[in-house]
This record gives sequence, structure tokens and C-alpha cells, in this order.
Amino acid sequence: MTGRPRVYFSFQSPFSWMALRQLEERVPDFADLFEYVPFWDPDARTRAGLDAHGADFHYTVMSKAKHLYILHDTKRLAAGFGYRLVWPVDVAPWWEPSALGWLRARELGCERRFYQVVTEARWDRGDNISDPAVLRAACDAAGLPGAELMAAVDDDRIREQGVAALVSAHHDEVFGIPLFVVDRQRYWGVDRIADVEAAVLALRGAGPAVESADLLASLPVAALATVGSFDHDEPGGCG
Repeated sequence: MTGRPRVYFSFQSPFSWMALRQLEERVPDFADLFEYVPFWDPDARTRAGLDAHGADFHYTVMSKAKHLYILHDTKRLAAGFGYRLVWPVDVAPWWEPSALGWLRARELGCERRFYQVVTEARWDRGDNISDPAVLRAACDAAGLPGAELMAAVDDDRIREQGVAALVSAHHDEVFGIPLFVVDRQRYWGVDRIADVEAAVLALRGAGPAVESADLLASLPVAALATVGSFDHDEPGGCG
């Protein structure tokens, strides 16, 4: 896909939170330039919608060793950026309240404020954003219509928008978060912040052009034939 630059973000991922916070600080109009698309580990109802569209969810549960590394790496990155981090404990995660709530907030024109409320609740305070009551209280305290936003999980129309977002992620082959799509190039992870910033400058003609060709076309056929052979442990939605 080409067109407007896109970023697939997740309230679930600390790397998504840090990468977007960095880019929004570095590029003041980043949120206006990019289309934000939510990505999350779907519940059974959302998965059924994906199945109906013939779409996969590119996610493999990570190993314990990799999970422990990510816990350490997240703390290290947050400290390096000077960000306060309270690690949340996800006992029974349900991401639809935050993801679908964001889609409803977008309709109401308050998605940026909702995003801020949710990320502050999760990463500044360690709140359980899988609990609609917790999110509703946070939204109400911020002057947002908490009840209406949390009702999104029971709204068939918003549910369809959620499925459409994950179908888009399927077509863009999103396997980890955050993932940025600029022209034909994709940038994955918090360590691609500088590359995304350079791509933005190139779009504006304020920096050197970024390669727009399909880089896979230059790889040997034999190398492409092995794609997926060793991919048994990818942290997916955690970035």
C-alpha cells in the first residue's frame, strides 16, 4: 500500500508508547501527517470478523527468555528517554475497550486526548486499562465522555471499524509494533525513530530522498525461499 503515511500503534506496547512520544516531540505535526491505526491482540468476536475477511493476525507468543529481556529493555529505554514508567500487570488482558474506545473517540474528534489519557493510565500509573470501569473513570476525570467511549465494545459499527483496522494491518503485514509505513518503506520498532524522522523530512523535500523501491526485489530467490523458516518466536504486539 502507498498513500498517506501510516503508523500502527498499540496501547499494549511500551515500544509504541515511547516511539510515538519521541516522534511527536521531534516532529510537532507528526499526528497530523500520519494516519494512526490501532493494533491489538483481538478477542474472540474480533477474531471471527478477521476470519470472515480471510485475514490473519501476524502474532506469535514470545518465549519467557525474550519476555524477560523486553522487561529489562523497556526499563532501560524509558530511563534513557527520561520517561517515568510504572510497569502494568496484565492478568486478564482485554484490549478492545482501549482500541475500540479510540476509534469512537476519533469519531468524536477527541482521539488525541483519549490516547493521552490511556497511555498515562497504563504507563504513568500502571492502571489496568483492560477494565472498562478503570478507563471510564480516567476519561471522566479528563472531561471525556467515558460511558460513551466504553460503550464502543458493544457497538457493531465500531466493531466493524476495528476489524477493518486489523485487516489493514494484515495487508500491510504488520507483525510488530510500532510499525510505520511511508511510501513503500516500512519501519519497525522504537529503534527506527531516526529513520522515520528522516522519511518525514524527505516527504517535505527538506532532506535526502528515501529509497522507494521494493528492496526485496534485489534479494536472491534462494534467500526469499527461506522466509519464515526460522520465525518461531516473534514478540508481535509488544514490538
